[in-house]
Amino acid sequence: MGRQAQPQVLIIPFPAQGHVAPLMKLAHRIADHGIKVTFVNSEFIQGQVVAALSDEAVARSRVRLESIPDGLDPEDDRSDLVKLIDSVDRVMPSHLKGLIEKGNSTTSNDEDEHMQITCVISDITLGRWAIEEAEKMGIKGVPFCPFGPGTLAWALQIPKLIEARIMEIPMLISNRLPWSCPGDTKLQEIFFRNFLTIAQTVDSWKPLLCNSVYELDSSVCELIPNILPIGPLFSSNQLGHYSANLWPEDLTCICWLNKQLSDSVIYVAFGSLAILSQQQFDELALGLELADIPFLWVVRSNFADGSAAKYPDGFIERVAEHEHGKINSTIDGLAVGVPFLCWPYFADQFSNQSYICNKWKVGLELNPDENGFISRHEIKEKIKKLVSDDGIKANVEKLKEMATNSVSEGGSSIKNFKTFIE
Repeated sequence: MGRQAQPQVLIIPFPAQGHVAPLMKLAHRIADHGIKVTFVNSEFIQGQVVAALSDEAVARSRVRLESIPDGLDPEDDRSDLVKLIDSVDRVMPSHLKGLIEKGNSTTSNDEDEHMQITCVISDITLGRWAIEEAEKMGIKGVPFCPFGPGTLAWALQIPKLIEARIMEIPMLISNRLPWSCPGDTKLQEIFFRNFLTIAQTVDSWKPLLCNSVYELDSSVCELIPNILPIGPLFSSNQLGHYSANLWPEDLTCICWLNKQLSDSVIYVAFGSLAILSQQQFDELALGLELADIPFLWVVRSNFADGSAAKYPDGFIERVAEHEHGKINSTIDGLAVGVPFLCWPYFADQFSNQSYICNKWKVGLELNPDENGFISRHEIKEKIKKLVSDDGIKANVEKLKEMATNSVSEGGSSIKNFKTFIE
């Protein structure tokens, strides 16, 4: 009699850092419960993830890495989201189907290869196709929401607003809504239609996993059918766990950080997609300098106008004692208890800012001038105010405790995760 195949979960994120990272954390949490997990990246993202890992980390991991094409050439610009999304939607579904069929039909005697995929967890940013492909093969499909329930609640209102003729397709009016992409109406329409698809599908999703904490937004969670908040999804230092960074970690900053006083360093990062003009980059650099507070600044190679940034004359030398800069997120920041200075770029970052500054009161927003430009003086003043505001500090500690309790024994997120696993 043949050996029975082991159940296995397949996880597929949208191919971008802010989507790969939380789903990889989820993959490790599932694997920690003895369930086999296959994590499917695009080939391009897979190359970056593996290049950033040590051989030992890959060998020890209980998460199996697989990849499928995204349809673009290696030299193509994947920060062009219109092009990337179009290619992903056209190319990846058939390759995912082929990967699942191959895995479920294997007759290998190798225990690592002998698997039976019984559940597909898909980033809802991909739309419906991954779950639809799974369900066609009789496999349970489970959506994962990488953004907060407040953003999701906005999406659920779109059909009603369209029916009431309050908005039309595409909704291109406000630059503060979760699908907003200032300056890029084509991408904004794609985001809007994706949210509309989510709204039309959400009732059929049971459950809907979300990287959030129920207590942070309980009233909104009650509006969303079948939502199961399981956050915050923490990174782990456990052997075999890795964070799925798309760039190698620069550990030289640790020595510098260890020399700084507790809670004295500003962390500056804009994710993997945001692009600033060279002029705006200069203002940011000079604003950090004027604040005269130690800072750790993540500067991507394509951060200024899509190419390597040029620092203001003499900047590096002047801030040498205060700066260390080298190459998901709101929920991560809340979980470790830090305040925020918000500079939203697009999409759900606007609703995140609203929650941070207006609802939770754990941060401040930077106000652009009439030309949409954020000055060095605005940056300096807001940094100074942020680090000295006792009210913000108290709120940060309150939310940190709330997030910590949710993933402690008996907490809401722990209970929800156990419900999902069972």
